[in-house]
Amino acid sequence: MLAMRIHQLGQPMQLDTISAPVPGPGEVLLDVHACGVNFADTLIVDGKYQEKPPLPFSPGMEMSGVIHAVGPDVSTFVVGQRVASFSGTGGFSQQTCVDVTKCVPIPDQMSDEQAAGFLVAYGTAHVALAHRAALAADETLLVLGASGGIGMTAIELGKIMGATVIAIARGAEKLKVCADAGADHLIDSETADIRAAVKALGGADVIYDPVGGAQFDAAFRAINPGGRILPLGFASGDIPQIPANILLVKNLTVHGVYWGGYPKLAPNVLRDSFTELFDWFVQGKLHPHISHVLPLDQAGAALDLLRNRKATGKVVVSIPH
Repeated sequence: MLAMRIHQLGQPMQLDTISAPVPGPGEVLLDVHACGVNFADTLIVDGKYQEKPPLPFSPGMEMSGVIHAVGPDVSTFVVGQRVASFSGTGGFSQQTCVDVTKCVPIPDQMSDEQAAGFLVAYGTAHVALAHRAALAADETLLVLGASGGIGMTAIELGKIMGATVIAIARGAEKLKVCADAGADHLIDSETADIRAAVKALGGADVIYDPVGGAQFDAAFRAINPGGRILPLGFASGDIPQIPANILLVKNLTVHGVYWGGYPKLAPNVLRDSFTELFDWFVQGKLHPHISHVLPLDQAGAALDLLRNRKATGKVVVSIPH
């Protein structure tokens, strides 16, 4: 089988021909049809992610496909079943073994490309907004990095949950996709005074932040008393320091959100989240946005689209068979 693999951290991937893996207990062998690309993939290939797989490895933490074979003790999935998986690595390959606890059946109405980019982006936003922040219908949600994969899903889910959504993104083109996703107010991070603009709109009750850095600092100064802050990542490369005195004075709460930890922390939360999200998709309430689909041998270019902030929504790698 073919696989794009990292042999040395920080170096380009190579397209290798390797033997197909054999599923062990609790695993299925997946014919991978598509792989969603996440910002975390750009970190893992450089050894900067919290999880560091042994070399060589194939990146790609979420994928969709068809089960080719099942392990000796697997009864919850069958050969030929369409699933999506959030296995952490292995998606940039024609076949990979994944743990059954990290597989989710996907509805017939969902394409391979949609399924490959669905779990992490929608799952992260849903767990953050519904489970962690308990976003209410009369509140204002501020989304930083709003044109990215987990940003656009936060806009959609915020609107479904009845909130007013302020989207912050860079430039007119990215702001347009935020508007198309349902954002009520748009702020250009290139030109606007974020703090002043958010305060002029009445402030924010929930800050959803995959960016960090100066944008977080500005948004933090515009949060309303009793607000909740959701740090999800630091795409800016700058991890903000949150002043505890302001947390105290304004009765603020900070909810760290590492979605990848939920399979061990609270798998029931993920199960309930996916049930609701797939129901919403089937009902036509969710509209995954994919800006680029690239072939397997261009997986490096797919990562560069995220590094260079050239994508909106999701980037997906299509796997040939």
